[in-house]
Amino acid sequence: FSFGTNDLTQMTFGYSRDDAGTFLPSYVSDGILPCDPFEVLDATGVGKLIQMAVEAGRATKPNLKIGICGEHGGEAQSIKFISQFGFNYVSCSPFRVPIARLACAQAEIAKKKK
Repeated sequence: FSFGTNDLTQMTFGYSRDDAGTFLPSYVSDGILPCDPFEVLDATGVGKLIQMAVEAGRATKPNLKIGICGEHGGEAQSIKFISQFGFNYVSCSPFRVPIARLACAQAEIAKKKK
């Protein structure tokens, strides 16, 4: 499975990224949302859908490779969240690769400390 998190976010919230910039900043500033869900993966909604899909997929095929692609693949908090599901890879834009590598390493170190 490769989760396109930008598209999944759009479909979960019913927002178009093309016009979300006109209202999401006020949603965040008014406390309706904790942050822009296109910047940081929404753990409660989108994250729950990802978790359900991973669990169902791995119940059928235990060695199923799982990954995310999109801007969330290069965002540290999002990587930390998805690491709990045993993801195999993240894919992101080139300028986010250093952040993604560091966040993946930190997530693995944190798992080993537990």
